[in-house]
Formats: sequence, C-alpha cells, structure tokens
Amino acid sequence: MFGLLIAEDELIERQVLKKTLQKKFEGQCVIWEAENGNEAVEVFLKEDIQIVILDIGMPGLNGIQAAEAIRKESPECCIIFLTAYDRFDYAKKAISVGAMEYLLKPYSRMEIINVAGEALRLAEQYRKWRSGAAVDEEIIKRNFRFFLEEEKVWQEEVLEEREEDGTNTRLSVMTSMVEEYVRSHYMQEISMHDAARAVGYSEPYFCKMFKLQFGQSFTSYLAEYRINEAKKLLCQPNVNVKDVGTRVGYPDSNYFTKVFRRLTGMNPSEYRMDVLNKIT
Repeated sequence: MFGLLIAEDELIERQVLKKTLQKKFEGQCVIWEAENGNEAVEVFLKEDIQIVILDIGMPGLNGIQAAEAIRKESPECCIIFLTAYDRFDYAKKAISVGAMEYLLKPYSRMEIINVAGEALRLAEQYRKWRSGAAVDEEIIKRNFRFFLEEEKVWQEEVLEEREEDGTNTRLSVMTSMVEEYVRSHYMQEISMHDAARAVGYSEPYFCKMFKLQFGQSFTSYLAEYRINEAKKLLCQPNVNVKDVGTRVGYPDSNYFTKVFRRLTGMNPSEYRMDVLNKIT
C-alpha cells in the first residue's frame, strides 16, 4: 500500500477527487486529505506518504511552498500540481521543485486517473530500487533525476500516450515558457540548447515538442521573432538602422542584413524607406 495526500482548499473538489481515486485504486493506496498547505506539510510529516497532489492556490502556504517543504523531507516523493491558472512562473516553479506533473483545471477524470496511476507505478519502482530489487531503469532515470543527477525533464511519453479527451497541458505549459523565454532573451545570443535548459527539457525532446507545437525549428522561430522586432524598430525614425541588428540579437550587421533580406525580401534600409513612403 502507498500513501497519497490530496491538498485542496475547495471541499467539494477535494472530496470528488478522493472518491475518484479511491474507486479506481482501491487496495493500492491510503488517501489522506488536507485543506491548505500548512496542513498538507503536517500530514506529510506525520504519515507514510509517497504521492502528493497539491492545488497551487491555497491559503497559508500555497501549493508551491508546501511542495518545497515536502521535497526537503522526501526527495523521492511524487508531486502533482493542480491549478486553474496557466502561469509561466507557476510552471517554472513546478520544474524547480521536481514535480512529475502540472495539471490545469478543469482536468478530465481520465487525465487525473492516468497521472495518479503513473505516480503509483513510479512509487513502486522507487521502493524496489531502494530495496535493491530489479527495476525499470528508464523509469528511474527519467523520473527520479534528483537522485541520479539526470536532466530535469518531465515524463516524455505522456504526450504520446494521453487519452484523446485529455487536455494537452504539458505542451501548453511548454509553449508559454518558450514564448516567455524568447521574449525575454531574443536580444542576446541564445540557442536551442539554451532554451531547452531554460524550460527543463532534454534537447532532443525539446526539439521534437517544439516542432510539434510551432511547426518549425527553434532557430527559425527565433529568427522570425527577431526580424519582427527589428521591423518595429525600423518604423521608428529616431533609431539608427545600424543599431537595429544589435538590439535584436544580431551583433554582426552583415549577418543581420542577410537574415532580414531572406525573411522580408529587402534589406533593413530598404524596408525603412518602404515604410516611410507608405506613411507619407
């Protein structure tokens, strides 16, 4: 038997979730409840718990803060976050605390069952690993990276194996994180490797998921973003054309001109002239 803790300040949501998991995993786990982050930490320290499902927006200690306290006590605990807000800072914190999943409300019944089932399998693998028994090494390496110093990646197969009615939560979170990263760093020298590390994915997986979501490579996306920003600057007569490339991440003016021409069909000076002519 495994211990599973549900921390949710909404009573009805907590009871529905508990009932759903009890019915599906009867005989596999004992389910504990907490109505806020402080109580969640107290219950975790008192009981034998391997899986924690935390709502992020709770009074007192929020879900992120409770998870950080729990992680200090138990690096192997499987942490699942629930939230009604698709926020970049929450997703980034979820990665830093080593969460195995981050679900946006409203999640489907099948989605929470699949995630909880995977958490139970992980807890079983970890228990075997600690006892010296044979385990699925791939599961251990992928999900218990805080022990084996693997890269901070979430379960890479979930997107491919999700139910058709399940929401594409992870891809949505990754998209928000990538867009925020590019928006904040496009003026610097960055690469796909840098972006992958920033959002907590291995480079091959990041490349695969990026193409799935954006329909192009990260390099192409970054180039288009930079050139669009360059166009905005070129529409401002007080900005020197020679400075535009540097301000959008292309310190080499010749390379900037080459990329700009490839994507727009004209060089930066021609583009500015064309814009000014249309205005006048």
